[in-house]
Amino acid sequence: MTRKTVRIAMNGVTGRMGHHQHLVRSILAIRRQGGLDLGDGTVLWPEPVLVGRRAHALDALARQYDLEHRSTDLDTVLADPAVEIYFDAQVTSAREEALRKAIAAGKHVYTEKPTATGLAGALELARLAQEKGIRHGVVQDKLFLPGLLKLKRLVDGGFFGRILSVRGEFGYWVFEGDWQPAQRPSWNYRAEDGGGIVVDMFPHWEYVLHELIGRVRSVQALATTHVPQRWDERGKPYAVTADDAAYGIFELEGGAIAQINSSWAVRVGRDELVEFQVDGTEGSAVAGLRGCRVQHRSATPKPVWNPDLPATEAFREQWQEVPDNTEFDNGFKAQWELFLRHVYADAPYHWDLLAGARGVQLAELGLRSSAEGRRIDVPEIAL
Repeated sequence: MTRKTVRIAMNGVTGRMGHHQHLVRSILAIRRQGGLDLGDGTVLWPEPVLVGRRAHALDALARQYDLEHRSTDLDTVLADPAVEIYFDAQVTSAREEALRKAIAAGKHVYTEKPTATGLAGALELARLAQEKGIRHGVVQDKLFLPGLLKLKRLVDGGFFGRILSVRGEFGYWVFEGDWQPAQRPSWNYRAEDGGGIVVDMFPHWEYVLHELIGRVRSVQALATTHVPQRWDERGKPYAVTADDAAYGIFELEGGAIAQINSSWAVRVGRDELVEFQVDGTEGSAVAGLRGCRVQHRSATPKPVWNPDLPATEAFREQWQEVPDNTEFDNGFKAQWELFLRHVYADAPYHWDLLAGARGVQLAELGLRSSAEGRRIDVPEIAL
């Protein structure tokens, strides 16, 4: 076996998602398993270079995980020929410029979404990457959740027949920050910093719907701010300038209709923080982060509406759990491994910057739909 060290600049790993999911549960997890075996006698050994604005936070991470390389100077890191991959998990408003620099430096890029604050910028990034001839990928982690992998298994197996509709519920109560600390950083609620639930979640819904059911052809959305004041990390009140809830209807290629509610101002009455119900002519399924339940046409009960009597059926008990049938790895780690195989073993990979641009497009059109109060077509995009 030949071990190849792959030095990866990881920008934004002092944040919650970059730290836990990408650094610890992905890159360091790959190291804990002995590297990534490419199957040709080569094992990739990822060597993270921690990048950020706060030197003390980078130093703390480096000590905690016994890592050698960190820097607050992105330009210097990108000028280092030993760094081959640039990863970005910064705040949205800082991402586009950093990705442009990494592409110009000839680095392969892998990034959180949204890739830019607008469609024009997202498409330009994809064009620049194509012209530079680098490999590029965008995190689309929900495709790798056990519940959605089971849902895809059902779709691919023809379980649903003709798919009619998708109903999605996502969200939880994010504390305002006055009497309990908020679970999300304050920039999420400032539009000027790239915050807002439409910008955050509509890119997720784009790739989930696109990959599992069909391309989004139109969007009608209502975005709103339910909680107008919050308290930041220093305990100071601030006015919320971004939407914290969005209610969207999406027409999909093939005729199915998706309705997805997203909110940081809702208390959870579901089994999981996100759930999708897919209904088809032959069967239905409800998928969450990990679980997936089905009800086939042949086993569908016949409820009768009678508001004068209490319910006589336990509806949840009438569904069958889909078995795992395999072991599911962390979704972020699984996609990291696919991207590394794409870069170093030429494995196929289509979750690229153009796919990321589709998510930015849907968020942009969703906000426009809300502002104008009408349904808007979603044209196909290409380079």
